[in-house]
Amino acid sequence: MIAPLGTLAFLATLWLIVVLGASVLEESGARIAAALRGKPAHRSVTVPVRVRTRSRFQQHVSKWQ
Repeated sequence: MIAPLGTLAFLATLWLIVVLGASVLEESGARIAAALRGKPAHRSVTVPVRVRTRSRFQQHVSKWQ
């Protein structure tokens, strides 16, 4: 009776691995294929970044006073 339960557990685990693998390939399969071909991925996201600089006023102090 233990052999059918072991087989059932094995098949359920195998099914879960296949389902998870299919979902990963559905999400990022195009990127993986592009990387294997050596081409950059088509989607490039550019985010504009605002850079604010603060100017400091620095007094010149002579060492020789």
